[in-house]
Amino acid sequence: MSYAEIDSYLTSHLDHSIAELSRLVAQPSVGAQNWGLDECAALVAELLQKRGFETQILPTGGAPVVLGERKGRNTAKTLLFYNHYDVQPPEPLELWETPPFEPSLREGKLYGRGVSDDKAHITARLFALDALLETEGELPCNVKFLIEGEEETGSVHLPAFITANKEKLAADACIWEFGGVDHREVPMQYLGLRGICYVELSVETAATDVHSGLGGSIFPNAAWRLVWALNSLKGPDERIRIPGWYEGILPPTERDRELFARQPDLAEEYRHRYGVREFLKGVHGGVELAMQEVFEPTCTICGLTSGYQGPGSKTVLPARASAKVDFRLVPGQTIERCLSLLRQHLDQEGFSDVHIEFLGGGPAARTNPDDPFIQLVVSTAEEVYEHPMELIPMVGGSGPNYPFVHELNLPVATAGLGYPDTRAHAPNENIRLDLYLKHARHMARVLKEFAK
Repeated sequence: MSYAEIDSYLTSHLDHSIAELSRLVAQPSVGAQNWGLDECAALVAELLQKRGFETQILPTGGAPVVLGERKGRNTAKTLLFYNHYDVQPPEPLELWETPPFEPSLREGKLYGRGVSDDKAHITARLFALDALLETEGELPCNVKFLIEGEEETGSVHLPAFITANKEKLAADACIWEFGGVDHREVPMQYLGLRGICYVELSVETAATDVHSGLGGSIFPNAAWRLVWALNSLKGPDERIRIPGWYEGILPPTERDRELFARQPDLAEEYRHRYGVREFLKGVHGGVELAMQEVFEPTCTICGLTSGYQGPGSKTVLPARASAKVDFRLVPGQTIERCLSLLRQHLDQEGFSDVHIEFLGGGPAARTNPDDPFIQLVVSTAEEVYEHPMELIPMVGGSGPNYPFVHELNLPVATAGLGYPDTRAHAPNENIRLDLYLKHARHMARVLKEFAK
């Protein structure tokens, strides 16, 4: 069976698949707000069952996981797809050109919250299976799906779920939930993800907010307490000040440097796209910028809350203050050790009153760039994208790939339909239909070649 027949099916049935995607996007599934998760899990299960998958909706300590399995011609080979059905909150709503849960098709793009991250990746992969089933009558190999509902809130329950369900998830390789092209339209193969330790730091100094004239000179101020605590975490030199934080870190290899050296310098692209004038630590671009972007641990204040922030003035001494902080982790760092070091540091600095709430995360994990499955995914992309995939040793973002790599012992390849202006997590999130079609074509080729 030639790829021409598969590609013909995909091209002629694209509208039908986009309609299915639109139905999925129209179902809200906001993880942070616990909005519509059960309903979306049921819809995802329905889509799998429609393709003849044996499907289960399994509970976790949070949102349910949807598992699907269908046997193929070569029963000795199994490919696992990892996706997620939860999405980011749509706010700020006033910045959307069309309502976030009313999918809108304009100028070759489909807009809606979660359309790129990650619902189009689900339906595009199912679309590839449709083409194989229509043209060949069966799948070329066994296919499994693990589609979770907590990726956007840290996949807190996924590692334990994977450990408890290793037999159900047994496979030979995994396709990850995201991927796409860069600003040159070149497909990228991301070989690993940084880890993350996301916490909320909070302090309470009184039972209630107090008039600042009464308490300003005699009561402790929660906002100042938190600011001083945060100031102890990181210096103006951008180095994390927590003792022991950098111990045990695995340095990048010469192979990592070699792969980054093949990539274009992104400095001007970043300046143009994000409006930044300079980069940290005096780095100007090139390999050093690329290496620093992914192999440096971070400490990022993601949000601060205390006192009054409305219009006009309110003279108040805040009783409580909190901050959301994420630490991006590099290979060699663990969640347990980082939380322990953070607690020890705050105590030693005199901030034992600052409470730490762990909100989720996991360690970094990587796949060998020379793994045969990685090379298969890379080689099958060239016909579709008219350019071979380029290998990126690791990306700065995070995800729950550690248990897939180290518990299930799978090579994990990225492939997808993203592009630089997809606006994931932001208003007017969108996909390009041409890239949606290319991803389906690529996945059909991956499945056929993998089965061999």
